[in-house]
Amino acid sequence: MAIVSLQEVCKTYDTKVAVDNLSFRIEQGSMFGLLGPNGSGKTSSIRMMIGMTVPDSGSVTLFDQPFDRKNLHRVGYLPEERGLYKKMKVIDQLIFLGQLHGLETTKATKRAHAWCERMEITEAIPKKTEELSKGMQQKIQFIAALLHEPELIIMDEPFSGLDPVNATLLQDILLDLNRQGRTVLFSTHRMDQVEKLCDTICLIHHGRSVLSGPMQEIKSRYPKNRVAMVFEGDASFLNHPAVESAKNYNGMAEIKLRDGADAQDMLAEAIAKARITRFEVMEPTLEEIFIETVGGRVDA
Repeated sequence: MAIVSLQEVCKTYDTKVAVDNLSFRIEQGSMFGLLGPNGSGKTSSIRMMIGMTVPDSGSVTLFDQPFDRKNLHRVGYLPEERGLYKKMKVIDQLIFLGQLHGLETTKATKRAHAWCERMEITEAIPKKTEELSKGMQQKIQFIAALLHEPELIIMDEPFSGLDPVNATLLQDILLDLNRQGRTVLFSTHRMDQVEKLCDTICLIHHGRSVLSGPMQEIKSRYPKNRVAMVFEGDASFLNHPAVESAKNYNGMAEIKLRDGADAQDMLAEAIAKARITRFEVMEPTLEEIFIETVGGRVDA
């Protein structure tokens, strides 16, 4: 069953085309990555999925039905632009937001405390939002999106502003929820994150889909012509004829091989000149595939 389906959807604001004839499906139980550079149309697409805006043309279905606001109680949404009440205590805020999703006060309170413990922020429960760091506020809004146990979880740039430890914590929770059968839509411009988390993607550029489908299927279309190396010693082997381009970060090299080149030829020269502690031949990253597909550079 398609939890979400966009069919030839278009959206224009004044003279700017935000979404241009975009189509994709999110299947039940998938971890779906909607990705692209900043300004590519990701957030505009999400807003049409959940009825915040209406498409100029095309159709949107939610839970295999034409869009109906009654189904929004089955959705948990973390917006890119955060919106908490600064003067309100964390626990009161979470209870209130849970009530908006139909939870009774007792159940909302119990779940809020459980989630705060899981998110390692129990000390924030009695505090006002304005007293918390941005990272802490991010966790509170993350909890608010999950409190009512939604079937579809939409995360728009969920790791923005988080340090690596807390980003990993959120990532592990999303993976766990997905293993429980929840469908997760993960929107970001950070393609390295999507590459680790998602099984299916739609990569958009200027509001249009440029790559769409299962992650492994997309990556399998490209040759394994990238090499990751960690070495100590002479780096002159990076000038080997097999190497098209190379970046050396203090002994950590990212190498692109020429078409038809044999990585073993370069490895033989590398071994003769340096001590190799890692040598891995792999497919191009998702970001490299994107750049190759559309040209130019990916905005950070």
